[in-house]
Amino acid sequence: MIREIVLYGDPVLRQKGVRVETVTPEIRQLADDMLETMVHAHGVGLAAQQVGEAIQLAVVDVSHDPECISFLRVNGEEAAIEDISPLVFINPEVEGGKFKETDTEGCLSFPDLRGDITRPAEIRARLETLDGEVLEIETDGLLARAIQHEVDHLFGKLFIDRMSRARKLSLKRTLREMQQEWEYQRAKA
Repeated sequence: MIREIVLYGDPVLRQKGVRVETVTPEIRQLADDMLETMVHAHGVGLAAQQVGEAIQLAVVDVSHDPECISFLRVNGEEAAIEDISPLVFINPEVEGGKFKETDTEGCLSFPDLRGDITRPAEIRARLETLDGEVLEIETDGLLARAIQHEVDHLFGKLFIDRMSRARKLSLKRTLREMQQEWEYQRAKA
Protein backbone atom coordinates (compact mmCIF):
# COMPACT_ATOMS: atom_id res chain seq x y z
CA MET A 1 0.00 0.00 0.00
CA ILE A 2 1.32 3.42 -0.92
CA ARG A 3 1.45 5.63 2.16
CA GLU A 4 1.34 9.39 2.38
CA ILE A 5 4.81 10.89 2.75
CA VAL A 6 5.11 13.22 5.72
CA LEU A 7 6.23 16.69 4.71
CA TYR A 8 8.48 19.17 6.47
CA GLY A 9 6.67 20.77 9.36
CA ASP A 10 5.35 17.53 10.82
CA PRO A 11 7.03 17.00 14.21
CA VAL A 12 7.44 13.25 13.58
CA LEU A 13 10.35 14.10 11.26
CA ARG A 14 12.27 15.40 14.30
CA GLN A 15 11.52 12.40 16.52
CA LYS A 16 14.22 9.90 17.33
CA GLY A 17 13.00 6.48 16.28
CA VAL A 18 12.37 3.80 18.87
CA ARG A 19 14.50 0.67 18.43
CA VAL A 20 12.65 -2.24 16.85
CA GLU A 21 12.94 -5.05 19.39
CA THR A 22 10.44 -7.46 17.83
CA VAL A 23 9.67 -7.76 14.13
CA THR A 24 5.91 -8.16 14.01
CA PRO A 25 3.68 -8.73 10.99
CA GLU A 26 2.80 -5.02 11.25
CA ILE A 27 6.49 -4.06 10.96
CA ARG A 28 6.86 -6.31 7.92
CA GLN A 29 3.79 -4.74 6.33
CA LEU A 30 5.12 -1.25 7.09
CA ALA A 31 8.42 -2.16 5.39
CA ASP A 32 6.57 -3.47 2.32
CA ASP A 33 4.46 -0.30 2.23
CA MET A 34 7.58 1.85 2.55
CA LEU A 35 9.24 0.10 -0.39
CA GLU A 36 6.13 0.57 -2.52
CA THR A 37 5.85 4.22 -1.44
CA MET A 38 9.55 4.89 -2.16
CA VAL A 39 9.32 3.39 -5.65
CA HIS A 40 6.08 5.26 -6.38
CA ALA A 41 7.73 8.55 -5.33
CA HIS A 42 10.88 7.80 -7.40
CA GLY A 43 13.09 7.86 -4.30
CA VAL A 44 16.17 5.86 -3.36
CA GLY A 45 15.41 5.70 0.35
CA LEU A 46 12.66 6.19 2.91
CA ALA A 47 12.66 6.22 6.70
CA ALA A 48 9.71 5.25 8.89
CA GLN A 49 9.40 8.84 10.16
CA GLN A 50 8.62 9.88 6.58
CA VAL A 51 5.43 7.82 6.71
CA GLY A 52 4.57 8.95 10.24
CA GLU A 53 6.13 6.14 12.31
CA ALA A 54 8.90 7.07 14.77
CA ILE A 55 10.74 3.74 14.74
CA GLN A 56 14.20 2.71 13.52
CA LEU A 57 13.19 1.20 10.18
CA ALA A 58 14.37 2.34 6.75
CA VAL A 59 14.53 1.14 3.17
CA VAL A 60 17.13 1.93 0.51
CA ASP A 61 17.41 0.83 -3.10
CA VAL A 62 20.00 2.24 -5.50
CA SER A 63 20.20 -0.91 -7.64
CA HIS A 64 18.86 1.02 -10.66
CA ASP A 65 22.44 2.35 -10.94
CA PRO A 66 24.96 -0.40 -10.12
CA GLU A 67 27.79 1.98 -11.14
CA CYS A 68 26.89 4.37 -8.30
CA ILE A 69 29.39 2.65 -5.98
CA SER A 70 33.01 1.62 -6.43
CA PHE A 71 32.97 -1.13 -3.81
CA LEU A 72 30.63 -3.10 -1.60
CA ARG A 73 31.57 -5.58 1.10
CA VAL A 74 28.93 -7.42 3.08
CA ASN A 75 30.16 -9.25 6.16
CA GLY A 76 33.71 -8.97 4.83
CA GLU A 77 32.94 -10.46 1.40
CA GLU A 78 32.83 -8.64 -1.94
CA ALA A 79 29.22 -8.28 -3.07
CA ALA A 80 27.13 -6.79 -5.87
CA ILE A 81 24.52 -4.16 -5.14
CA GLU A 82 21.82 -6.49 -6.47
CA ASP A 83 22.72 -8.99 -3.72
CA ILE A 84 21.34 -6.71 -1.00
CA SER A 85 18.69 -4.71 -2.87
CA PRO A 86 16.26 -3.57 -1.83
CA LEU A 87 17.87 -3.02 1.55
CA VAL A 88 15.41 -3.05 4.47
CA PHE A 89 17.01 -2.46 7.85
CA ILE A 90 16.35 -1.72 11.49
CA ASN A 91 18.41 -0.39 14.41
CA PRO A 92 21.36 0.87 12.34
CA GLU A 93 24.83 1.85 13.50
CA VAL A 94 26.89 3.81 10.99
CA GLU A 95 30.52 4.86 11.15
CA GLY A 96 31.87 7.26 8.54
CA GLY A 97 35.36 7.26 7.11
CA LYS A 98 37.64 10.26 7.50
CA PHE A 99 37.36 11.48 3.90
CA LYS A 100 34.32 13.60 3.08
CA GLU A 101 32.63 14.55 -0.16
CA THR A 102 29.93 17.00 -1.10
CA ASP A 103 27.08 16.12 -3.42
CA THR A 104 23.55 17.27 -4.11
CA GLU A 105 20.77 15.63 -2.11
CA GLY A 106 17.03 15.87 -2.08
CA CYS A 107 14.43 14.41 0.26
CA LEU A 108 10.93 13.12 -0.34
CA SER A 109 9.74 15.11 2.70
CA PHE A 110 10.99 18.32 1.03
CA PRO A 111 9.52 18.30 -2.48
CA ASP A 112 11.52 20.31 -5.00
CA LEU A 113 14.23 21.22 -2.48
CA ARG A 114 17.82 20.15 -3.10
CA GLY A 115 21.10 21.12 -1.57
CA ASP A 116 24.79 20.33 -1.39
CA ILE A 117 25.49 18.08 1.59
CA THR A 118 28.90 17.02 2.86
CA ARG A 119 29.10 13.50 4.26
CA PRO A 120 31.74 10.80 4.76
CA ALA A 121 32.61 9.32 1.36
CA GLU A 122 32.80 5.78 2.75
CA ILE A 123 30.90 4.10 5.55
CA ARG A 124 30.84 0.98 7.63
CA ALA A 125 27.29 0.16 8.70
CA ARG A 126 25.87 -2.48 10.99
CA LEU A 127 22.30 -3.09 9.90
CA GLU A 128 19.80 -5.63 11.18
CA THR A 129 17.41 -7.21 8.69
CA LEU A 130 13.80 -8.07 9.45
CA ASP A 131 14.86 -11.74 9.52
CA GLY A 132 17.30 -11.17 12.38
CA GLU A 133 20.45 -11.24 10.24
CA VAL A 134 23.14 -8.63 10.91
CA LEU A 135 24.77 -7.12 7.84
CA GLU A 136 28.15 -5.41 8.18
CA ILE A 137 28.25 -3.23 5.07
CA GLU A 138 31.24 -1.28 3.81
CA THR A 139 30.59 0.91 0.78
CA ASP A 140 30.81 4.33 -0.83
CA GLY A 141 28.98 6.38 -3.44
CA LEU A 142 25.23 6.75 -3.60
CA LEU A 143 24.62 3.71 -1.41
CA ALA A 144 26.71 5.19 1.42
CA ARG A 145 25.02 8.57 1.01
CA ALA A 146 21.50 7.08 0.95
CA ILE A 147 22.13 4.96 4.05
CA GLN A 148 23.50 7.99 5.91
CA HIS A 149 20.54 10.15 4.82
CA GLU A 150 17.99 7.59 6.03
CA VAL A 151 19.84 6.88 9.29
CA ASP A 152 19.81 10.63 9.97
CA HIS A 153 16.00 10.51 9.62
CA LEU A 154 15.81 7.66 12.12
CA PHE A 155 17.49 9.88 14.69
CA GLY A 156 15.44 13.00 13.95
CA LYS A 157 18.05 14.76 11.83
CA LEU A 158 17.11 16.24 8.46
CA PHE A 159 19.29 16.93 5.44
CA ILE A 160 18.71 20.65 5.84
CA ASP A 161 20.56 20.38 9.18
CA ARG A 162 23.68 19.45 7.21
CA MET A 163 23.48 22.36 4.77
CA SER A 164 25.88 25.27 4.96
CA ARG A 165 24.80 28.21 7.07
CA ALA A 166 24.56 30.38 3.94
CA ARG A 167 22.32 27.85 2.16
CA LYS A 168 20.08 27.52 5.24
CA LEU A 169 19.76 31.30 5.39
CA SER A 170 18.81 31.43 1.72
CA LEU A 171 16.11 28.80 2.38
CA LYS A 172 14.69 30.44 5.50
CA ARG A 173 11.63 31.82 3.71
CA THR A 174 11.01 28.59 1.76
CA LEU A 175 11.21 26.50 4.93
CA ARG A 176 8.90 28.90 6.79
CA GLU A 177 6.39 28.64 3.93
CA MET A 178 6.63 24.83 3.99
CA GLN A 179 6.01 24.87 7.75
CA GLN A 180 3.02 27.18 7.33
CA GLU A 181 1.59 25.01 4.54
CA TRP A 182 1.88 21.92 6.74
CA GLU A 183 0.12 23.76 9.61
CA TYR A 184 -2.62 24.94 7.24
CA GLN A 185 -3.20 21.42 5.87
CA ARG A 186 -3.27 20.00 9.39
CA ALA A 187 -5.81 22.59 10.57
CA LYS A 188 -7.94 21.87 7.51
CA ALA A 189 -7.96 18.11 8.10
